[in-house]
Amino acid sequence: MTFSVLMFIAGLVLLYYGADFLVDGSSRLALSYGVRPLIIGMTIVSFATSMPELMVSLLAVGQGSSDIAVGNIVGSNVANIGLILGASALMMPLVVPRSLLQRELPIMFAAMVALFVMCLDGVLTRSDATFLLIFLLLFVFYCLRYARHAGSDPETPTTIVDEERGHRGRDIIYIIGGIIGLGLGAHWMVESAVTIARSFGLSELFIGMTIVALGTSLPELAASLMSAAKGEMDISIGNVIGSNIFNVLFVLGVCPLFRPIAVEPSVLGLELPVMLLFSAAMIPLCWHRYTVGRVKGTLLLVAYALFIVLMILR
Repeated sequence: MTFSVLMFIAGLVLLYYGADFLVDGSSRLALSYGVRPLIIGMTIVSFATSMPELMVSLLAVGQGSSDIAVGNIVGSNVANIGLILGASALMMPLVVPRSLLQRELPIMFAAMVALFVMCLDGVLTRSDATFLLIFLLLFVFYCLRYARHAGSDPETPTTIVDEERGHRGRDIIYIIGGIIGLGLGAHWMVESAVTIARSFGLSELFIGMTIVALGTSLPELAASLMSAAKGEMDISIGNVIGSNIFNVLFVLGVCPLFRPIAVEPSVLGLELPVMLLFSAAMIPLCWHRYTVGRVKGTLLLVAYALFIVLMILR
């Protein structure tokens, strides 16, 4: 037990510095290309912070623990909206670009609906995974095309862009170092938390939906909070939306290719509908005044806490 606690603390330290490096490197790299940070948040940062979900889910599928794999993704997506977006808004009110409401949010919600429909038959098959991966490729293609057509950020002085171009190598090292730190930190925290939880006799579905989901969402939480603290609000909200998209389309697009994933009926009755509800709630929350402020952040945190209570009571 003592070793698990020490692993948990060490993982937390790695998460902090990994997030710091990833946000710094990503925002400066975006600046050097004149790309809006929102696009970086939805692609590079989201992909990097979704790697713990992928590794944990692949490991769970390989060991035949489908409950942990499904619970990890569904729970992570709920945590991304309720916990991470809520906590980020408490730290710094988030301004929501109108383009995000018109394009990226509907894409995220469509991915959630697609996952729910695929789970209705009680299993995620290889054909389901293929569809999700095609959806992912279309999303990445859209992001790259949008970044190209959007051009440089008009609010960024040309001299700053020119100066940052000479530091792209450093920025890439920061990004790689941040990814490694986030991955190791999340792994150590999840392993230690699961060990402690299993010693208390908790079910795999509960562990996957809460402890593992929260643990693998820590990179997103660390990256989003760090972004909000540094005023990189586009990266913060882009990370939440992009991570939810990558969790469904990338992680659940890869894992069933190795082995079909069984979906418990109880998940269809509570956790998946809650994930859809949180995703749908983001649209009016972001549309109202195009900001997610401290009041909305508090509501999201309360809603997430109620979800955890429901899981414990069940």
